[in-house]
Amino acid sequence: MHVITSVHRASGRRRRGRRSAGLLAALALGAAGLTVTGTAAHADGGNLVQNPGFESGLSNWTCTNGSGATTASPVHSGSAALKATPAGSDDAQCAQTVSVRPNSSYALSAWVQGSYVYLGASGTGTTDVSTWTPSASSWQQLSTSFTTGPDTTTVTVYTHGWYGQPPYFADDITLTGPGGGNPGDPVPDTPGGLTAGTVTSSSVALSWNPAPHATGYNVYQGGTKVQSVTGTSAVVTGLTPSTAYTFQVSATNATGESAKSAQVTATTSAGSGGNPGNVPKHAVTGYWQNFDNGATVQKISDVQDQYDIIAVAFADATTTPGAVDFTLDPALKYSDAQFKADIAAKQAAGKSVILSVGGEKGAVSVNDSISAENFAASVYTLMQKYGFNGVDIDLENGLDPTYMSQALRSLSAKAGGKLVITMAPQTIDMQSTSASYFRTALNIKDILTVVNTQFYNSGSMNGCDGQVYAQGSVDFLTALACTQLEGGLAPSQVGLGLPASPRGAGSGYVDPSVVNAALDCLTKGTNCGTFKPPHTYPGLRGAMTWSTNWDAAAGSTWSNAVGPHVHGLP
Repeated sequence: MHVITSVHRASGRRRRGRRSAGLLAALALGAAGLTVTGTAAHADGGNLVQNPGFESGLSNWTCTNGSGATTASPVHSGSAALKATPAGSDDAQCAQTVSVRPNSSYALSAWVQGSYVYLGASGTGTTDVSTWTPSASSWQQLSTSFTTGPDTTTVTVYTHGWYGQPPYFADDITLTGPGGGNPGDPVPDTPGGLTAGTVTSSSVALSWNPAPHATGYNVYQGGTKVQSVTGTSAVVTGLTPSTAYTFQVSATNATGESAKSAQVTATTSAGSGGNPGNVPKHAVTGYWQNFDNGATVQKISDVQDQYDIIAVAFADATTTPGAVDFTLDPALKYSDAQFKADIAAKQAAGKSVILSVGGEKGAVSVNDSISAENFAASVYTLMQKYGFNGVDIDLENGLDPTYMSQALRSLSAKAGGKLVITMAPQTIDMQSTSASYFRTALNIKDILTVVNTQFYNSGSMNGCDGQVYAQGSVDFLTALACTQLEGGLAPSQVGLGLPASPRGAGSGYVDPSVVNAALDCLTKGTNCGTFKPPHTYPGLRGAMTWSTNWDAAAGSTWSNAVGPHVHGLP
């Protein structure tokens, strides 16, 4: 949460405190008619919900802000269930759009467990319905029903929890009634001829034969749906170099989904190992402020020698969609010529200087192919003008993983293998591999240098063991970093982001000794708190701070303590 005031990017998300059960109930009852129970609807067909028991991961389901994941315990039946975690202003809604018929009756049910769990349907064309339970300590079935309107062909079924509450669980979600499409329309045939084509270090191209009656296709990687397409080809990205993957496809139409095709296996080629730019094995990243907010004003030449990557904060949005520019703040009394010379001097000393895009007030939007190319072209122009080694993605107002990945790959094609790409997501952005930031990181894993998650200004969060940890502790740093390390990022692509002083953030500052203990725990298994990582990660990249200026204002205490420790890691 990089901000231009005295705090480094205050979260901007309103956090709601825990409410009493009575108040929560009152709020729930007032929200979108949440007390509809109704009589059972007439069930004319089988279950219309796809992947109703989450046996195929989150295939066919979409969960807000990466709040959903599958779990092996507890489950109502089968081997998996949904676990969804409310956080901040997000109620962890997981939804699926289902094809239905107009003027028809439907029954909706689900088995749930947890506090304040909701089941509902929207877009019915008549009265949207929902039902809920304030507390289910064991599996409890929720049921409701509805009738579609005269023009309704799809409805959205969903579950969600409540703000500030613990995770909830859902399983065996069922919607019965007439299937969508015209009466008698067949489910499409299973596609044949699935073939793997061009393979890179991070992607596999697939193609297959058209299936009769199909209007679209789902692509599965290792049994989990990763794409939906209308044609008979797809490119699966975000893969790890030198790794074997299995793929299948199914055909879909308004009536339903076919069985999955025969499996095909493809192995990605060797990659760069996620260390472009010749960054040291263990590195310290520091943000340099292009503004005066009460911290020590620095030239690039003043930045402490412990910093290996210096992120210049921030680039400016322009009127061209996706494009950015950079102008030195006049308050710094810093000429372009001296700025460029100082960057060159730092690079001659083995440092990387990159341009950070975003911050709390950053308004750069990359949401289509045109803005993606504008982003890449403008960043590359600034790299050539000032000598930047690369770019840092620090967007707090959301990002589109498809087009940001496209933009960064385009930039990589222009800049070559020495490009440095870093990211600084908030903790909520890295809680699940389905979150947009996490997906982007995995999409560009072969060209990504490091993700320095901001472990501050966030409040309590889930660790990789499913437990909730309060910020400001060794356990918070290690358990949350574990999610990324076990979620697909290489250890060299994970760094711990902390404020350099209490004035550098609204909350979450820890003494440098706590940072060092977390680094030891993750890399060597020593100095851990209560949480013990499932593995050690000797290749962990290091640490990041906001900012070099706040560090200087505090006598460089942070870099003098954390810098040597990072550089001395195994």
